[in-house]
Amino acid sequence: MELIQLTPWDLGIAALLVLLLAGLSFHLQLGIEKRLLIASARSAVQLSLLGLILKIIFTQSSPLAIALLTLFMLLVASYEVMNRQERRYQGYWGMGVGIFSMFLSSFSVTLLALLIILQADPWYTPQYLIPLLGMMLGNTMTGVALSLDSLNQNAWQQRASIEARLMLGDDWHSAIAGIRRNALHTGLIPIMNAMAAAGIISIPGMMTGQILAGSSPMEAAKYQILILFLVSASIGLGSMIAIWVGSKHLFDERQRLRLDRLTRPKH
Repeated sequence: MELIQLTPWDLGIAALLVLLLAGLSFHLQLGIEKRLLIASARSAVQLSLLGLILKIIFTQSSPLAIALLTLFMLLVASYEVMNRQERRYQGYWGMGVGIFSMFLSSFSVTLLALLIILQADPWYTPQYLIPLLGMMLGNTMTGVALSLDSLNQNAWQQRASIEARLMLGDDWHSAIAGIRRNALHTGLIPIMNAMAAAGIISIPGMMTGQILAGSSPMEAAKYQILILFLVSASIGLGSMIAIWVGSKHLFDERQRLRLDRLTRPKH
């Protein structure tokens, strides 16, 4: 089946729905209309620019251009991880934890998929590398941000309990073990909910896109299963690494709790 081409008028009709929502927000005094319009405009501009950039990269398949784009994606995702935390790490640790955890998790899972599962030739074929890495980074970014935010917030709120356990002889691993488990659980909740609802409550985005593009529903389902499994592995691995590195940074070499390494909330 031939793919239906969208015109600017088609997108304009969809944009009217966002404007209607913004108008309702203003009428009901919800206070979200400005953020909604800014977010909508940003998404339209960013996705349009991405489409132009990917069109050039897909045509040229330059390894240098692909490497620069993936590096940019990693840096932006790491910044978003830092920006979504109420109490973030001070100094270079603010972005460093996100860069380290997402590089090890998202890049390794993407390489595994390209080299072993999809066996793309060459492995850096942008048609496969960029969308896969984008999905890994985007989802892992959310999981890591939620995990670190939970870790740091709970460490701050339960600082008296942590210090009491340290005084009673526990090492830092034991003193913060419960908080780390809760933080990991928090980071994995979105992907677990998405996996539980897939195919019953919702049709995931990638499967929907492939079906709209004319792919076989069964083939689209297989790709969606693959993506869900890869994303869950990337989120789990990235969250574990971030929690380990982040919680270790909350203690000094003498195993004292150092919450002065966290910034104050933004509000």
